[in-house]
Order: sequence, then C-alpha cells, then structure tokens
Amino acid sequence: MIMAHGALALFLILYGESFGLPLPGESALIAAALLAAHGDLPIGSVFLAAWGGAVLGDSTGYLIGRWGGRYALRRYGGFFKLTPERLDHLEKTARDRGFLVVFTARFVVVLRQLNGIVAGSVGMPWPHFVLANALGAALWAGLWSFGPYLFTDWFRRFL
Repeated sequence: MIMAHGALALFLILYGESFGLPLPGESALIAAALLAAHGDLPIGSVFLAAWGGAVLGDSTGYLIGRWGGRYALRRYGGFFKLTPERLDHLEKTARDRGFLVVFTARFVVVLRQLNGIVAGSVGMPWPHFVLANALGAALWAGLWSFGPYLFTDWFRRFL
C-alpha cells in the first residue's frame, strides 16, 4: 500500500493508529523509510507524513477523550478495573507528569494508540498536550524515518 500510494498512505496509517485503531504504524514507517533509502520515496515526505499523521491522530484522540472519555471512564471503567480511586490517581499523574507521559508515550506500543484519548479524558490542558505531542512525535518520526534511511547501508555490511 505504501509503495503504491506513498506518503499519503503512511499518513493515513499513522493517523488511524494514533487515535486507537489497530494499525501497524511503526512497521509502516520503517518500511517507508527503507523505500526512501532505496530511492522510491523522498525521505522528507516520509518524515512529514509520519509526524503529521502522529500529531493529528493523537489530537483527534484527545478531542474524542475530551468530549466523551471522562463519562466513559466513569461509567465503564470498572470493566477494566479502573476504579474511581485509580481514575483520580491517573488525573493527578496527568497534572503532575502529563507532559513527560505524552512526550514518551509515542515510544510504547499500547500507549502510542491510547495517548491522546487518555490525555483528553483526564483533562490534560490542550496547550501542554499539543506541545508534548508535537515534540514527542517529531522525535519518534525522526528516529524511525531517518534511522533506517541513514543506517541501511551500514546494516548491510553485517548481512
């Protein structure tokens, strides 16, 4: 799909994964970076598609969480062992360490998909969320797009 539709396909995959859909975002990004190393895609487009898809997907998740997540967590949290006490603790963590959690969540598989929804649900302030999200996504997209792109030849020496 990425070979046929390029950066747009990568953007859509990462956008969907970033607000909770079970899609292979990181694998798609690495594949796109390898295609770029082979000369089939421009690496700048790969990076921008990855960063944009990640930021906008997480932001969509944040809005979903903000508009209905808190109600859903209060009502259905018991099914996932999320007691009112645990929800209060989660909200306190979002207030105290929310920026760091959002910034690093992109590097952890399940957190990457739920990051925005949880941040919106627990009421993390939008300016803090969007800054942490944009910076974390830039670091993550840079690592997984430029890393494989730049080091593909280096790894070939070992194969």
